[in-house]
Amino acid sequence: MDIDARTQFCGVIGNPVGHSLSPAIHNAAFRKLGLNFVYLAWQVETIGDAIKGLRALGNFRGASVTIPHKVAAIPFLDHVEMTAQRIGAINTIVAEKGKLTGYNTDATGALRALREGGAELKGRRIVVLGSGGAARSIAFALAVESGAEKLTLLGVDDPERTSLAQDIRTQAALTVEDFHLDETTLRLVLPDAQVLIHCTPVGMSLNADTTCIPPSLLHTDLSVMDIVYNPLETRLLKDAKRAGCRTIPGLEMFLNQAVTQFEFWTNQPAPVDVMRAVMESHFR
Repeated sequence: MDIDARTQFCGVIGNPVGHSLSPAIHNAAFRKLGLNFVYLAWQVETIGDAIKGLRALGNFRGASVTIPHKVAAIPFLDHVEMTAQRIGAINTIVAEKGKLTGYNTDATGALRALREGGAELKGRRIVVLGSGGAARSIAFALAVESGAEKLTLLGVDDPERTSLAQDIRTQAALTVEDFHLDETTLRLVLPDAQVLIHCTPVGMSLNADTTCIPPSLLHTDLSVMDIVYNPLETRLLKDAKRAGCRTIPGLEMFLNQAVTQFEFWTNQPAPVDVMRAVMESHFR
């Protein structure tokens, strides 16, 4: 499709952005539906100046926001959706009638992936491993929207983990526990858990044969999601399959957060199969 004066544009704001798959994913989806949209990659150091510039352009429709701007972007927006407010970070901007609204589709993408993967969340005991940005987004979404009975946070950065747990306790009614992530606490919490979500870098491509969960602690009543998506099937997911667990790969969260962004910007159902094919072909 030719780019012209009516082309609406979106893009990813971050530093760096050269590795981002988002342009390939969204542009393939725009082409599939014949939409006059284009998605670009913007390497940005000063987030406020970038948002002011984009705001001034009439055909700007929205943006993905990635490291290191997910928190710093918030003061430059007109509105921030409630879950994103609670998380304290956004990853999506939508421009509508001159107003910019921030969302966190990492959070909604994780919940959608869990539910579509068959994990029951309401009334369940959920363990989240990690306390960084992704863990924070997912933990808040679970606490606020899932109806879970108990949320246990295990992380190696103890001040960060404790701060996250306290933030959730002030805003949600469910029981929240937090412990240092080690084998002792895993042996304490996993036997009674029904959902396990791994949000640490352990098991990523350069260390693909590593896991922080001893296979003997995995059991058939456990649904396991690993948000690592490179490789497509991590060591944790392989171990979980062998143990009879329901497994949900990280690609599903990554896909669903992009699907939600696409639907915000275009107001049309996303061509999920096309977006999935782009991701799978890249990682294979």
